[in-house]
Amino acid sequence: MASLSELLPTGAIRLGLPASDWRGAVRAAGELLAATGCGTDDYTAEMIRNVEENGPYIVVAPGFAFAHARPSPAVLRTGMAWVRLAEPVAFGHESNDPVTLVVALAARDSGAHTAAMAALARLLGDPEAEAALRAASGPEELRSVLERYERATDGGASSRIDGPAPASAADSPSVSAAESGADAPVASAADASAASAAAPHEGGPRQDAGREGQGAADGPAVHKILTVCGNGVGTSLFLKNTLEQVLARWGWEGHVTVEATDTISAKGKAAEAVAVLTSREIARTLGDVGVPVRVVADFTSVKEVDAVLRDTYDV
Repeated sequence: MASLSELLPTGAIRLGLPASDWRGAVRAAGELLAATGCGTDDYTAEMIRNVEENGPYIVVAPGFAFAHARPSPAVLRTGMAWVRLAEPVAFGHESNDPVTLVVALAARDSGAHTAAMAALARLLGDPEAEAALRAASGPEELRSVLERYERATDGGASSRIDGPAPASAADSPSVSAAESGADAPVASAADASAASAAAPHEGGPRQDAGREGQGAADGPAVHKILTVCGNGVGTSLFLKNTLEQVLARWGWEGHVTVEATDTISAKGKAAEAVAVLTSREIARTLGDVGVPVRVVADFTSVKEVDAVLRDTYDV
């Protein structure tokens, strides 16, 4: 898989670009994708239309928008562009506006860029690295920061999470129904072994109605959580990476899998999952999918995702 620095050449980085509004900011990033042979003008239009149709869910963290659209013939090759705006612009996001950084992705498929997305999510979630990127005076210096960070983390560093991980039988997970009403999925945990006292087990999160026959069984279960965005190739991967960092911190990576997907697919896949994590805008689009839909404002914040996961499993 391509690394972040491989997908982001110096020619695709512009710092201090003016933009009159969010469309101008996305258009500037799209023009860099076109200039570096990654996409056409049609792809830029598709990125803008994505926000018009799905709302400002691409603003995944305070001040940061991740512009993208579905893989299409308008994508010539997988690549990225980085635009630091001269002045912040509003995208209409209720908690993460205004935006000063727009990173755009053109993806030929859903797989080649996943390592780069994971690196970018970790980088922007690291205050020291984020400050170094913000202070970079030119494209070459910014690229140097990216490469230095990639070497230092070797693709595997995880961010610090405040608070202890669940570690005792008293902390056994139970999906909370507080936000979903009387018909929301609830959970019970089977007796756990000492090695996985706090981890999910068979008979865990399930719907009281419609999932009969899934009784408790010995041994650990593998639960699935969906992270959802409009297209399944961009912002959902940010959230997936952050959630996986939290699961690793808890020692639950062998018990809970995470799948990034799009809104259409999520409605069909929700029956396989115990919860959906997404933005407020996408949550409105999804509506009732039969499992708890948890809203995350900052997709790069391990602290926020940790809190959402604790609420989901009632630990």
